[in-house]
Amino acid sequence: MDHVAALLVELGLLFLGLSLLGLLARRLGLSPVPFILLAALALGEGGLVPVENAAPFLEAAAEIGVVLLLLTLGLEFSATELFASFRRHAPSGLVDLVLNGPPGFVAGLLLGLPWQGALALGGVTYISSSGIVARLLGDLGRLANRETPAVLSVLVLEDLAMALFLPLLVVALAGDGPAQAAGGIALAVGAVLLVLLAAQRHGHRLGRLLSHDDDEQVMLRLIGLTLLVAGAAQAMGASAAVGAFLVGLALPASFAERARAILGPLRDLFAATFFVAFGLATDPGAILPVLPAALALAAVTTVTKIATGWFAARRDGVAVPGRLRAGTALVARGEFSIVIAGLAVTAGLPAVGPVATGYVLVLAVTGPVLTRFVEPLSARLVRAPAAA
Repeated sequence: MDHVAALLVELGLLFLGLSLLGLLARRLGLSPVPFILLAALALGEGGLVPVENAAPFLEAAAEIGVVLLLLTLGLEFSATELFASFRRHAPSGLVDLVLNGPPGFVAGLLLGLPWQGALALGGVTYISSSGIVARLLGDLGRLANRETPAVLSVLVLEDLAMALFLPLLVVALAGDGPAQAAGGIALAVGAVLLVLLAAQRHGHRLGRLLSHDDDEQVMLRLIGLTLLVAGAAQAMGASAAVGAFLVGLALPASFAERARAILGPLRDLFAATFFVAFGLATDPGAILPVLPAALALAAVTTVTKIATGWFAARRDGVAVPGRLRAGTALVARGEFSIVIAGLAVTAGLPAVGPVATGYVLVLAVTGPVLTRFVEPLSARLVRAPAAA
């Protein structure tokens, strides 16, 4: 079989397999992320079936997948919402950072990772999966619950923190000194503030430039602009992902809703290839030795995330059952933890990959299960005082 035929066959089988995994995940009420990672581990380095011809395509598609993930994340929020969330829940965001970042950093140092790898692992444990959490809240009918604004505010602040963390991580992974790291942080802070201010005043003009009656035109214009900005950000030593996130932030809410609908299927396709590429690059044999550490880290950060949600919901005056629901909703880790780990692996720290993979596999499954399990428990807590 020639190379082109083998490439097409491998990709065809791969996408059909992803479809079946998605159906299984939906049937179980879970995120497809852990299923995709497990399947990729079985196919990749040290796995059962090699994927040789499709590997170059998957590597390139994975980069686009990260860009589209961050673009659509930016499209979820407006500058006004970000400022409002920061004013209301800045203390919750600080508690989230203090409770959930250090466990990963300390674990990385104990595992013998250099401080840059430990920093990446701190980011892995810090950020919850916005996609999994949003899906769960919708599936469980909790979008109108009193605790949900607190949960969403924590997620928004985490996403905004990523726009500052990723450039810092990229500079650290490049091996530059403290001065370059400080410059990267200053550049990131300045860029975020500039984009937010510009979005408030001139976002509608950018929306008009990208708008068109034809969905194809909207898709091509938006993706073209995003890739240009992402490439420029990468060339300046920041991060392509941060550039894509800022493009999403800059667009007005009136345009963002349509853009999300148009980009949704394309984002899902390329995001799936990203998870596949990450799994292919991870040796499943390397996960077993670090699995106890991943499980211990998952147990610790499950408690710290529940504490974060409890604190945020309490600030909104939510009762104990709602605080429990808020805490468990934040437990799941997923796509952006893998994005951070992928940056570390690409920068020459492969030891981060197995730990992050095992950690995400555990919490991408445990988080949704725990969130569903706490529902009857919170209902009993509501009934208990009434019975008394």
